[in-house]
Amino acid sequence: MKITTILWDVDGTLLDFDAAERAAIKSLFLDFGFGECTDEMVRRYSEINNTFWQRLERNEITKPQVLVGRFEQFFGEVGVPVSLATEFNRKYQPHLGDTIVYRDDSLNIIRSLRGKVKQYVVSNGTVVAQTKKLTLSGLGELMDGVFLSEQIGVEKPNKSFFDAVLAKTKPANLTEMMIIGDSLTSDIRGGNNAGIQTCWYNPKHLPAPAEYRIDYTIDDLHQVFAIVES
Repeated sequence: MKITTILWDVDGTLLDFDAAERAAIKSLFLDFGFGECTDEMVRRYSEINNTFWQRLERNEITKPQVLVGRFEQFFGEVGVPVSLATEFNRKYQPHLGDTIVYRDDSLNIIRSLRGKVKQYVVSNGTVVAQTKKLTLSGLGELMDGVFLSEQIGVEKPNKSFFDAVLAKTKPANLTEMMIIGDSLTSDIRGGNNAGIQTCWYNPKHLPAPAEYRIDYTIDDLHQVFAIVES
């Protein structure tokens, strides 16, 4: 069935989250007087961060626990004051939106798809960070709508998140809607829970676990045109 609606993930899909994360942490380490945050330290933070978000996706912890807890653990490991984790996170959120790096010329891809399909953002990122990213990148003004878990009150991949999206977008048929994202645990599982088509953005060519229903796999966002036109 023809795709009429696309739900886009942002971080790691439309935008290079790793670049924004690295720039924000390195800058804030200097601002806080912590000294240099090395690439190795950033990699360790990223590992910690991923585990916290995965726990959130499994409904094991809350988003506030993610946002502060990841820095508390990281600071404890690298020897900077854990008591500053809350303030660090407060300044980190807007800093995440300062570095805009498009994946696969995503801005022009979104622009080219306008009028062919409805396009919406679906993201677990914070309102502060995502609003700034979508504004500075120009992606926000090209979308037909933006759905952020912080505003909905529940995270991807929970079905209730997608129920809220479906209530607003009202697709004629669920098979006409497709989610595109890099995260199996958030985007693809979320699409499975919602009963919509899934497109896994997998530029690293990782193996696909059998537990997910993946309708399409792409390694370049330009390949979305062929899916929409087929």
